[in-house]
Amino acid sequence: MALSSPKCPSSSCFAPTLLHRLASPSNLRSQNLIFKRLPSLSFESPKVRRRGGVYMQEAATKAAPATEETPLNKIKDGILSKSSHLEVRDAVNFDTNTKESTVSITVVGASGDLAKKKIFPALFALYYEDCLPKHFTIFGYARTKMTDAELRIMVSKTLTCRIDKRENCNDKMEEFLQRCFYHSGQYDSEEHFMALDKTLKEHEAGKQSNRLFYLSIPPNIFVNVVKCACTSASSANGWTRVIVEKPFGRDSESSATLTRSLKQYLKEDQIFRIDHYLGKELVENLSVLRFSNLMFEPQWSRQYIRNVQLIFSEDFGTEGRGGYFDNYGIIRDVMQNHLLQILALFAMETPVSLDAEDIRNEKVKLLRSIRPLQLEDVVIGQYKSHTKGGVKYPGYIDDKTVPRDSLTPTFAAAALFIDNARWDGVPFLMKAGKALHARGAEIRVQFRHVPGNLYKRSYGMNLETNELVIRLQPDEAIYLKINNKVPGLGMKLDRSNLILHYATRYSKEIPDAYERLLLDAIEGERRLFIRSDELDAAWSLFTPLLKELEEKKVVPELYPYGSRGPVRSHYLAAKYNVRWGDIGTESHQA
Repeated sequence: MALSSPKCPSSSCFAPTLLHRLASPSNLRSQNLIFKRLPSLSFESPKVRRRGGVYMQEAATKAAPATEETPLNKIKDGILSKSSHLEVRDAVNFDTNTKESTVSITVVGASGDLAKKKIFPALFALYYEDCLPKHFTIFGYARTKMTDAELRIMVSKTLTCRIDKRENCNDKMEEFLQRCFYHSGQYDSEEHFMALDKTLKEHEAGKQSNRLFYLSIPPNIFVNVVKCACTSASSANGWTRVIVEKPFGRDSESSATLTRSLKQYLKEDQIFRIDHYLGKELVENLSVLRFSNLMFEPQWSRQYIRNVQLIFSEDFGTEGRGGYFDNYGIIRDVMQNHLLQILALFAMETPVSLDAEDIRNEKVKLLRSIRPLQLEDVVIGQYKSHTKGGVKYPGYIDDKTVPRDSLTPTFAAAALFIDNARWDGVPFLMKAGKALHARGAEIRVQFRHVPGNLYKRSYGMNLETNELVIRLQPDEAIYLKINNKVPGLGMKLDRSNLILHYATRYSKEIPDAYERLLLDAIEGERRLFIRSDELDAAWSLFTPLLKELEEKKVVPELYPYGSRGPVRSHYLAAKYNVRWGDIGTESHQA
């Protein structure tokens, strides 16, 4: 029997109060007692959130003097015992309808590529799956002059329906687009944000307003937008949250400065620092795989695991983003956030619960246990032009927006070590690069050799080590490499794969990472967002290395476009008796 929790709350989850539950027949006896003990309670709209994928409803209460006779007061005065269930339901609905809330989602930087390609499509997917609240409005905000109709035309070009749910697709799109509006304004103008606030209030129509701002803009204007949004367009009677896209600074100092500036206007629990890799299905599945399967958790330590590899590769260069990328490089762009966050989730100790703070506490402990990176444990590279199949691929510095003498790495490999009892001595190897031979992201867990090797003594055979591979993208899969006897009369061993291939096993299309993260932000679920002390710990690990690379002007090793990266990365792995698991082709065939 499958264990499950609802993927999304129905629209009704966002409106009812605790009284909906009190009105059930099983609770009739206890309701009089509750109201006698709490004679002057009024109920506010609940907070709906998920814990570990399970939706929970919380009702807030506050003291209020008893006033005129209302349906709610009749219940509190004991008439409940004389009323029919239908009357109770009507009384409850009468109260909650006056407390309806709405969510206003403002995409700041709505004319940019990220908004068009990821944010609006993710919001539509949530709407299509009935995951958004009953009352919601989406506003695009940018400097570009645009009408509501022009925004809808722009957005409609990027919307698609689920492969497994295409019924009424056009109708759903039209309904969604009718909830999309546009407001033009400057990012540093409080006057323009006041005008936005006025427009939002018109659409909120007196309901309790909850407001989410998604900052799809360059980091140098984060603070200006947050200042204007919080002083001129924040909610007066609900919550206000801000989603901030990476990069979160360039080093420890700039990151701390950004955090301090944001906290002048926001509390920590209002800031949602998004790393879209944490929203990927198989990253979300990491804790499930480990903590719900007895065969894995006892082996998740130095006693059984020989090394762990975190590999990220793209088969294209920085085409179109060279100017931006040159200011950050692959270490800041991928390793310090995506791969380090995955490492923390993979290697952390068992949290007390699935609550966001318990999980993030364990991640911070893990990050603080990582040994400072040494330059001799790092390899950097930069791709050069290469001709293949009659096609010439440009090198990194061939991009006109990149300086000809740029030393910015487009490839990096590093060996990290965690100084705690569980992982002492186990190398965690990271590798990330652009313009490589293939596109993919995966976690590879290579286990230790079987002690004694009975088959070598009897048959002279060297056993391959077991390997667990978690392929995050593309073509999501989990597979375990085992040794197995080849059918036949003789004794011949073969390495085989036990495979969970998601596209084969599950008929549902895997949601985009932005869908999960946007839904979590709307619900106030913070498990997959980065806390400020988590960010500090991550930057404190990489900042000394980055400064050393820049001060010493370390020259990256050149590698051809479309190759497997710098040769020295293989020497780095060999230094710790490790062979990169992706150098064969089987990882893309499983």
